[in-house]
Amino acid sequence: MIAMGRTVLVTGGSRGIGRAIVKKFHREGYTVIFTYRTSKEEAERLRDELGGRRVSFHYMDLLRLNTVSDLLKAIEEEYGKLDVLVNNAGVFSSKKFEELTIHDWERVIKVNLTGTFYVIRESLELLKKSPAPAIINVASIAGQTGNVAAGVDYAASKAGIIGLTKKLAVELAKYGIRVNAVAPSFVDTDLVREFLDTEEKRERVKRLHPLGIIIKPEDVAEAVFFLADYEMSRAITGTVISINAGRYT
Repeated sequence: MIAMGRTVLVTGGSRGIGRAIVKKFHREGYTVIFTYRTSKEEAERLRDELGGRRVSFHYMDLLRLNTVSDLLKAIEEEYGKLDVLVNNAGVFSSKKFEELTIHDWERVIKVNLTGTFYVIRESLELLKKSPAPAIINVASIAGQTGNVAAGVDYAASKAGIIGLTKKLAVELAKYGIRVNAVAPSFVDTDLVREFLDTEEKRERVKRLHPLGIIIKPEDVAEAVFFLADYEMSRAITGTVISINAGRYT
C-alpha cells in the first residue's frame, strides 16, 4: 500500500543500513527526512538519486544534542507531525575491555544509547499526532550475545537499546505508539567490507551463519518497513526482530 502523506525520520540515513531504509520508505510513498553527520556530499547524492521529491536531509550529531532539538523543530514547522521514527545513527567499536578508556566508553554509550533516548524524547509530541505512529530502533546481535567481534561498549549500548525498546513499548502504548527493534548480524556495508576485504574472509563470515549468507542492508530495510507499516504489524510492539541468518536464535 502506498503511504502517501506519511512522514518518516531516519537518523544516520546517508549510508549503509540507513541509506537502504531511506530508499525503501521513499519507494513506498513516504516523505523521508534523513540525517547525516560526516558527509553532506553523500546526503546530497542520495537526495538526488531519489529525484529530490519527498526527501530532505539535515545535519545531526548525537554528541551535540542541540542539533537533535533543532531538527525536530524544523520537522514540526514543515510537517506538523511525524509518523515513523527510525533510530539508526550510531558508532561502532571493537575494542577489547582492557583496552577501553572511560572516554571510549562514554562516547559510544552517549551516541548509541543516550542519543537514541534523546531523539525519541524530542520526537514524542510529533509522534502523538500521527494516526499510526511507530518507532523502530536499530540494535545489533552484539546486544543479544557476547560471542561477536564488537567491543563491550558497543554491545552494552545495543543491549541498552533493546531494553529501552521493550520498556517504551509498554509506556507509550497508551498513545498508540508501537516501539520495536531490529538486531542485525554482519551487514554488507562499506564499513564491513573494509574488514572483509578478501573472499576468504567473506566465506569465513558466511560459515558463521547457518543460512550461509551475508546480510544485505536491504534485508534490514524490509524488516524495518514491516514494523513501521500498521496494516502488517499493528499488533506487534516490544519485539526485536533478529536479522542474523540463524547465527543466534
